[in-house]
Amino acid sequence: MSRIVKIFLFIVALFINGKLIAQLMSDKTIFTHADTLRGSYGASRDWWNVLKYDLHVTFNIADSTISGYNIIQFAVLKKGNLMQIDLQEPLVLDSIVSNVRTKNTIKNGIKVKTRIGAATIIKTFKHEGNAYFFDSKYVSTDMHLNEMTVYYHGKPKVAIRAPWDGGLIWMKDRNNNPFVSIACQGLGASVWYPCKDHQNDEPDSAALHITVPDTLVCVGNGKLRGKIINTDGTTTYNWAVSNPINNYTLIPYIGRYVHFNETYMGEKGNLQMDYWVLDYNLNKAKLQFKDAPRMIKAFEYWFGPYPFYEDGYKLVESPHLGMEHQSAIAYGNQYNNGYLGRDLSNTGWGLKWDYIIIHESGHEWFANNITTKDIADMWVHEGFTTYSEVLFTEYYYGKTAGEDYIIGLRNRINNDKPIIGPYNVNKEGSGDMYTKGANMIHTIRHIINNDTIFKKILRGLNKTFYHQTVTTKQIEEYISKESNINFSKVFNQYLRSTREPILEYQQKGNIITYRFTNCINGFTMPVKINCKSKRWIKPTQKWQSFKLYQADETAFSVDRNFYINTIKVD
Repeated sequence: MSRIVKIFLFIVALFINGKLIAQLMSDKTIFTHADTLRGSYGASRDWWNVLKYDLHVTFNIADSTISGYNIIQFAVLKKGNLMQIDLQEPLVLDSIVSNVRTKNTIKNGIKVKTRIGAATIIKTFKHEGNAYFFDSKYVSTDMHLNEMTVYYHGKPKVAIRAPWDGGLIWMKDRNNNPFVSIACQGLGASVWYPCKDHQNDEPDSAALHITVPDTLVCVGNGKLRGKIINTDGTTTYNWAVSNPINNYTLIPYIGRYVHFNETYMGEKGNLQMDYWVLDYNLNKAKLQFKDAPRMIKAFEYWFGPYPFYEDGYKLVESPHLGMEHQSAIAYGNQYNNGYLGRDLSNTGWGLKWDYIIIHESGHEWFANNITTKDIADMWVHEGFTTYSEVLFTEYYYGKTAGEDYIIGLRNRINNDKPIIGPYNVNKEGSGDMYTKGANMIHTIRHIINNDTIFKKILRGLNKTFYHQTVTTKQIEEYISKESNINFSKVFNQYLRSTREPILEYQQKGNIITYRFTNCINGFTMPVKINCKSKRWIKPTQKWQSFKLYQADETAFSVDRNFYINTIKVD
């Protein structure tokens, strides 16, 4: 192991020795106008809908610059005055060309395309930090398909500690070959290309035309549609995604890659599974990536079909730890089981599988298929995906193993701030969205007390909200409706409060008296207790009592699968 790798692993250990993996964005409580421009879906964004991004970008590795253009197809939803395009400094937006527009008309009973405008070149913008504004009349025609080409260039922001911060990653592999990619969750895709940088609007499809030195390979999302060998010592790789995709998961990888693949017979037929790794790691990858088809098998059982059969599934070795790039999962776990060789649950079960393969692939269902409109609701991504680790463990090693794993993760909960962050300023909530979010889901599962219904809810979420952006309200209401249990107080307690509910109880002979404290007003939820009779109680903030059936029943305790504290009081 090289000295550099040892230092890297030591730094990572500092992060995971805390109660939680580091958050994606810096802690922030004071927000600026720039935060509102980035995080809100206001008047410069809500009148138009992105249909396709068609990116053409050249990576100039020698000087760490990029240049190119993005062809943006969009539809007009209503009248709007200003259009906002995001591109983060120090990148520079050069110009926008609104392409010639047409509309379908009927002439002599035949549908024909009629020209309704000429191409316009826009070089003057109102520029506020990372947002560019211009009059919509130059690029749009109400209620018709429109297209514009945004040209740009520059030296983009560099990630300091990807993936926990965002930017370009310019690295070298162990043979001193360029190893390049991008991490931009939270920070935003506009760190490397011009777009409408908001989770609420996903293009229905996307294409990547990435030009790199001809000694390297570029891997992107979706399917490889071909490559062009240029006359200047470069090659352009053409990748295309036929499904809706979130901005931050559209990512190229550049390096000395080799490829192998397999076909998985899944719920929707043949799923193409491709693996792209650095040339010297091929043998390691063929062994380690056996967890990938195991993952598909377990997650299709729990969540329903893999959501992107048309684009296939890929694992791509990356210069950073990992990220849920749709149909092209970033893999940088050093070919270890666990999280860089460590079990985050401290139970042993987390060393039975590769954390990055399982966790980041779980995001294909929760984050890529179901995407939250606002990053404040990112618990939907991370809570369910952390719980996917539990379900994978349970599928292969049994229910007790899954329970051990999720309960073992509780020591990583900080309860420092609410899981749901502030809306409209591009700010996520507490990092507790991972382990506390998963433990809330585990508690809900045990309140439902019927795994047939629970599994139906998980699969139903992915079917009902297939390829959609959602709010936390939609997810909460769906779970309550399908379980026929009102979980509103449970969601408010665990998502919007930092207090861990305490079940206080007294035992006098065979009489048990109990109540909830340290909770929101009106909090109540059913709890299973471990007397010999395995009974259920429904505590509130008022004292209640019940009588043990038998004098020889075991002492009062709460089933471990419920995420609450239990305290005996005098």
